[in-house]
Amino acid sequence: MRNQIDLLATVTVLGVLEQAYFALQVIYARRKYKISPPATAGHPEFERIFRAQVNCSEYFPIFVSLLWVAGIFFHQGVAAACGLLYLYTRFKYFQGYTTAAQGRLGPLYASAWLLWLLIGLAVAGLLAHFLLPRSFTWSAVLAQPLQLLGTW
Repeated sequence: MRNQIDLLATVTVLGVLEQAYFALQVIYARRKYKISPPATAGHPEFERIFRAQVNCSEYFPIFVSLLWVAGIFFHQGVAAACGLLYLYTRFKYFQGYTTAAQGRLGPLYASAWLLWLLIGLAVAGLLAHFLLPRSFTWSAVLAQPLQLLGTW
């Protein structure tokens, strides 16, 4: 069982560590600019760091849910690869936003695209699970073109 979810679990833990990193950046910015909780306004750099962290936190439950559904019902490797790319784009989003508000846009669009891709994979996997015979697997479907190439 573990080898069927090990990639998903790894990406999930990496995502949690990324969220912890973002939260630490807010703590450091609060100290640097002397902004005590619960205040969320102050120096513009603090506000950008705070907003970047909050924005990433807001999307994290959606990401983790889609990662696991796509990984279990579609394909673990494909979902994990999408998950790693998503975490990378969120990191670039955080870096871009903390520098300048406009710096967030490219990574924001990329991460949104990856979430839509995970939604598509999750839906495809669930539809296959409920509508196709139990012997159906995505691995077989994805491997079929490779098998055809091998017969040449």
